[in-house]
Amino acid sequence: MTIRKTITHVEEINSEYGARANPPLRRVAIAAVFENPLAGKAAGADLKPLIDYSLELGASLTKTALATLGASPGELRAYTKAAVVGIGGDLEHGAAMIHPRLGMAMRRSIKRGRVIIPGHAKVGPPGTAVDLIYGPLDDGWDLDAFDSTPVLIHDAPRPQEIVLWLGYATGPRVNARCKGPDQKEVDALVASFNA
Repeated sequence: MTIRKTITHVEEINSEYGARANPPLRRVAIAAVFENPLAGKAAGADLKPLIDYSLELGASLTKTALATLGASPGELRAYTKAAVVGIGGDLEHGAAMIHPRLGMAMRRSIKRGRVIIPGHAKVGPPGTAVDLIYGPLDDGWDLDAFDSTPVLIHDAPRPQEIVLWLGYATGPRVNARCKGPDQKEVDALVASFNA
């Protein structure tokens, strides 16, 4: 894999609308910009090279993200992933990066994460923005952990590149107060559909 560069975006949010965050909400978004080995190839090309890249990048980017945050895996509350494919590639190249195996590499690195990791892919020119949608790690109904951060890289992806993003957050949104239902409530509702 030829990585042209990596980008790290760190946020520490101390207050929102006059309310202090105690402790501050810390989020990290980290990206690798690399050459797409399938750019320009037919749509039916074998996606395995990109899936293999996602395993490697999931482990290495997670390690850097945790070091940057200065957080242990136990302090994490939310995670995210996304890919932006250059216009010489295909949307499925991004899907291959984020869907089959990346989440497993991220979970293996932090030794947690029961909930599906929100993620999406898109195709675009350099400077294409993507919204990283943070979702809860272990409790799917932890609605206060859902959040987003828009990110972009001014010179990526070039036509033959992919940008792979992943991110972690240490807490809920500042001022979050939308506690969701518990699993028992959801199970009862779903059971009522079959009655």
